[in-house]
Amino acid sequence: MKLQHSARTDVGRTRDHNEDNYGVGESAQVETLGGLFVVCDGMGGHAAGEVASSLGVEMILNAYYETDGENRATVLEQAFERANQLIHTEGRGSMGTTGVAALIYHDVLHIANVGDSRAYLIRNGTIHQISRDHSLVSDQIAAGLVTPEQARSLHYRNVITRALGYQQDVTVDLFRWPLQANDLIVLSSDGLHGLIEDAEISRILTSGSLASGVDQLIDLANERGGTDNITAVAIIVEALDWDVPDDDEQDADPNATTQPFPISQIVAPPILQNGTAQSVALPEASPQSPSIKPIQPAATLQRNERRLTPTGAVLAAVLLIALVALIIVYLNLNPPRPAPIPAPPATSVVAPTPLPPTPPIRPTSPPPPTVIATPNSATPPKPTPVR
Repeated sequence: MKLQHSARTDVGRTRDHNEDNYGVGESAQVETLGGLFVVCDGMGGHAAGEVASSLGVEMILNAYYETDGENRATVLEQAFERANQLIHTEGRGSMGTTGVAALIYHDVLHIANVGDSRAYLIRNGTIHQISRDHSLVSDQIAAGLVTPEQARSLHYRNVITRALGYQQDVTVDLFRWPLQANDLIVLSSDGLHGLIEDAEISRILTSGSLASGVDQLIDLANERGGTDNITAVAIIVEALDWDVPDDDEQDADPNATTQPFPISQIVAPPILQNGTAQSVALPEASPQSPSIKPIQPAATLQRNERRLTPTGAVLAAVLLIALVALIIVYLNLNPPRPAPIPAPPATSVVAPTPLPPTPPIRPTSPPPPTVIATPNSATPPKPTPVR
């Protein structure tokens, strides 16, 4: 992977000393462990903030490159925790610093963040805030209690809710995004993004060289008051480790642009800082308002991480042949039987009921006539037929 970066810090127009610090990984292990860039914005009174930010940058870089481990994001998180312990021990809880780091490792961007220093990603001219501000105003905006416009005029807009060094333990937010060639990563303290809009940062850094863009950002923040120390680190990804196009990508339109990916985390808009009020840390959020630990979507899996090797292809073919053979053997041993033909439904035959025999008809003789005797009659009466 090939990277180019430019960085600069400035005291601003209203402060008498610079409490911002930044660092860039220059270890011999950069090629194997990735490039690491850190920005810290210290606080805690005269000189104390400068000490805290210096300790934070130095410890984060050293702890990361001196620690082995397969999960480099976890190593980065542990480096932040070690920096917190060191600053807390040195200052006894009286000084602190924000901390934001960008780790570029195997074509993936890892962001670690504590406080209100920010990390941006500029892709195809569109800027996305990756980190989430740990500030009182940001929490209120996320909860819908104030609007971004109202937040610009709040007197407590500089109050942060999380920092390195004020407590023995600290919660570090981690973010992970896949990279593309020509992506531009920006780290800044609030002295920069508090006075310059996100769209302006993108336009300035993409309109010329990286070094001139960083200088223009610092100069513009000073022109708008320079109310705080100003720090900017810009990194451009010139080439990836595995920049091998897929077959579908080779057939794609070369003039087509990649759509910007969605940002699912809650982010706070830029907050202007008028005056010289200095950020102070509050105690950790109560259990009723736990810090948000972003969940990375499954779509952020690294492109081209898994490819079918020749050995895997041969193994897959052998398994397929074995499966077909098993099916053939099974069919030979258990041939399919034809389904029995169902017999037609039985119909009952009802025998006709024989008729009773008809008796022979015999002629009937009329009954013999009835003779009624009439007393003292000499002539007998005529017979009366009976029907």
